[in-house]
Amino acid sequence: MSLKLVSFVLCPFVQRAVIALEEKRVKYELEYIDLADPPTWFTEISPFGKVPLLMVGEDVLFESAVILDYLDDVYAPRLHPVDPLRRAQHKAWIEFSSGLLGEQHGLCAARSEKAYRERLESFKAGMARLTRPLDAGSFGGEEGFSMVDAAFAPLFMRHELLCRSRSELREIYPEPVGVWADRLLQRPSVSDSVVDDFADRYVDFFAAKGSWLIGQMRR
Repeated sequence: MSLKLVSFVLCPFVQRAVIALEEKRVKYELEYIDLADPPTWFTEISPFGKVPLLMVGEDVLFESAVILDYLDDVYAPRLHPVDPLRRAQHKAWIEFSSGLLGEQHGLCAARSEKAYRERLESFKAGMARLTRPLDAGSFGGEEGFSMVDAAFAPLFMRHELLCRSRSELREIYPEPVGVWADRLLQRPSVSDSVVDDFADRYVDFFAAKGSWLIGQMRR
């Protein structure tokens, strides 16, 4: 059955699905829309008016975690653990990654240094929580890649982009998180999961919102 992903060009949640599809080597179509001016057909089939959407033939799935579960149920190799308890633990950490993406977005959207510093402390605390499961080897999957990897890779990609001009951001990575991030960012499924000019688009998007952080990067 044909697969079509509907996306906003900067959406990290769609990027998760792209990474999973690339890891599974599944054929799919990817269509980008402007969420500020969405086409009528999109508003008619998206209950929340958000991306991602996965169109499976004539049927529509929404919410990134649901899409990831569907892809893992249908296409090999499995990226979720087979064991029910470990699978549930992985899904919990995927949910945690969604919260961290929200923190990262807030970090970039902060309009003042004070707001940025507050967000930075919260983001740093979230990153620190990843040390324990990484040390325990909890995130492994078939062929050394799991759905948790697919979920966190967009976060790490954006963080690496920001680190290029703000070295203090690199320092908030606990060592095992930095090693994990570097490993994921070298993976073709991750590096190829965004448009070629993603970095410019990302910076321009937050610059237009009056981001203090982006303003500092551009000085």
